[in-house]
Amino acid sequence: MKKIIVTHSGKFHADDVFSVATLMHLYPDAQLIRTRDAAIIATGDIVVDVGQEYDANRGRFDHHQRGGAGARDNGIPYSSFGLVWRHYGLAVCQENSALADKLDANLVSVIDAIDCGYAISGDDHGVSLSQTIGLLNPTWQEADNFDDCFLQAVQFASTILMRFIASARAQLDAYQEVVTAITQAEDPNIVVLDKYIPWKQAVHDHALQALYIVYPSPSMQWMIQAVPVSPDSFENKKSLPVAWAGLSGAELQQATGINDAGFCHNNRFIAGAASFTSAIAMAKLAKES
Repeated sequence: MKKIIVTHSGKFHADDVFSVATLMHLYPDAQLIRTRDAAIIATGDIVVDVGQEYDANRGRFDHHQRGGAGARDNGIPYSSFGLVWRHYGLAVCQENSALADKLDANLVSVIDAIDCGYAISGDDHGVSLSQTIGLLNPTWQEADNFDDCFLQAVQFASTILMRFIASARAQLDAYQEVVTAITQAEDPNIVVLDKYIPWKQAVHDHALQALYIVYPSPSMQWMIQAVPVSPDSFENKKSLPVAWAGLSGAELQQATGINDAGFCHNNRFIAGAASFTSAIAMAKLAKES
């Protein structure tokens, strides 16, 4: 039998929109009802953001009751999206708990915090995703068709949710690939990747001796990039040599003694060569400088 998913009618917010988007991913044939009629709410298999009850075993996911519906260990309260994700997120992420947790940290808890007044959403703080969802409500000057606008918002939220999952999965997979490359490095100061993937966090966590990362670029060059002191820092553990700064072509080739050296950024955080062998040679020169 098709699931009946119930949420409130009228103006919508990011929490109920993303809750329904999550549930419709798992139950694409479900019947959606938007209402505030208690008798109709009682017929729902899954009820979100209405009904003043949280009971996952009975499919009730509201947070408006007195005392709310609890909070995470970091103090962020649960909105309906957080409650739905707490129960269904693992299934959406195909039983990948690391992925589900990453989504909770980067998307779900952010929406929960704003919906529960734990964080501020507004122009002074940049346009948030919650605010963007809110803009899909009809204004007082437009036709009062909240249900059609809600379905448009759910479709938008579903796309965003799937992109968050794809991005988070890629980050987790990249992390493991970089850890493998670290364990295989011939020189603990130089880590080689067979393609460019996000590497900074894994290197920061697992390669304390690493000074340079070598990887191929889409332009068929091999890049040498200095490792920053922390993933978000612009300060390098060991910058490329001062004598290379801003040089390219013949000038850099003369400075390095490497005949296919390509360029070195003026800020000495990245350089390139035409071949892998030359990139490694440049990294070793930089290490010893």
